[in-house]
Amino acid sequence: MAKRRVLFLCTHNNSARSQMAEGFLHALAGDRFEAASAGTEATRVHPLAIRVMDEVGIDLGGHSSKTFDQFLAQPWDCVITVCDNANERCPVFPAPTTRLHWSFEDPSAAAGSEEDKLQTFRRIRDEISAKIRRWTSLP
Repeated sequence: MAKRRVLFLCTHNNSARSQMAEGFLHALAGDRFEAASAGTEATRVHPLAIRVMDEVGIDLGGHSSKTFDQFLAQPWDCVITVCDNANERCPVFPAPTTRLHWSFEDPSAAAGSEEDKLQTFRRIRDEISAKIRRWTSLP
């Protein structure tokens, strides 16, 4: 049975939310899904995203930030936007695909101390994990 292909999209730099979603889908349901993530710009995976995902045993250290244009011509069973701006500006994919929108706060915009930022990244990580688990019907 072929794996369902899922692309997580975020505007700007594909550094946190979409990367965490990709990591969770690989870790939790990689036997059923092929996942990728992209944004409108490529920068780097946010160090705090790497750190909080490592806390739950998912390594994003080998991930890279990618732009969505390299994925447009590929067939995707599902394209999931993970921020409101991406939903509004989601590109048109040539092949038929299911589009979903999951709105998550941008942890990269968190203010305050390093600990405050870590708490925000952890909260968003846990929200993404719960959404992936519900969507894939995993415990």
